[in-house]
Amino acid sequence: MSVFGDDFVVPTFAFADVEPGEGQRWSTWPATQPLERGPEPRPDWVVTSAAALDTELGLVKTGKEADLFLIERAIPDASPGAPGQASVLAAKRYRSAEQSDFHRSSAYTAGRRERRSRDQRAIERKSSYGRTVAAGQWASAEFAALCEFWRRGLPVPYPVQISYTEILMEFIGDDGVAAPRLANAPLSPAELSEAFDQAIEILHGFAAAQSAHGDLSPYNLLWHRGRVIVIDLPQIVDVITNPNGFELLERDVRNVCTWFERRGVPNDPDALFAEVCADVLA
Repeated sequence: MSVFGDDFVVPTFAFADVEPGEGQRWSTWPATQPLERGPEPRPDWVVTSAAALDTELGLVKTGKEADLFLIERAIPDASPGAPGQASVLAAKRYRSAEQSDFHRSSAYTAGRRERRSRDQRAIERKSSYGRTVAAGQWASAEFAALCEFWRRGLPVPYPVQISYTEILMEFIGDDGVAAPRLANAPLSPAELSEAFDQAIEILHGFAAAQSAHGDLSPYNLLWHRGRVIVIDLPQIVDVITNPNGFELLERDVRNVCTWFERRGVPNDPDALFAEVCADVLA
């Protein structure tokens, strides 16, 4: 079995003088459909050539439902630094039914329904097939959220593509080193104040889209080059259709406000919650 799975098929555009080596595959971009690709206009670093190879660079972190890997997508022997020739991507891979136990609360998924009733019943029974469907469901929800918020100009990693349970997205970091979580970033008082202002704007941006992150905290906010960037969006909540929506929105607000308050940034979570509720209902 390859690191990319048994079901990966070598595409017909493989070149006679270049063969994928260990830990490599041909780029999966050509096999994706338009709705499985990130929004346009795409950043110039996105590699769309069928001649590109994906090379595994290592594991970044593990999680309960998914693992994050680093890959390089590059055209062999391309000119270094040329736009669209090479890029480093984060590959978030949701685990298979045999390897994962999905602990996401039904509070997040209330109001979500699978289009196929068979799939919905399988998820509710927590059968092996249902767990496989659930893995795809979480990946699809996260990819859709990344696309929506990128279009809205919110600070999320650019979503390059989705291939069932694998999302390829912009890697947030430098020289292969991931940007620190806000909770672990050594920020000065001035940077803390700036980070709080940006976090407030993120909360307003989500609310304007009638959404709540559902699990927002300094552990899924990154600090990179003076910017706060939101990650981990599979549990995204529609505040209007989800009966727990406003409760989860309030939890997002209080998690953020409490963390900054403890680090000397004064704030009023009740006032902020009232403001974001007004955004939702505007």
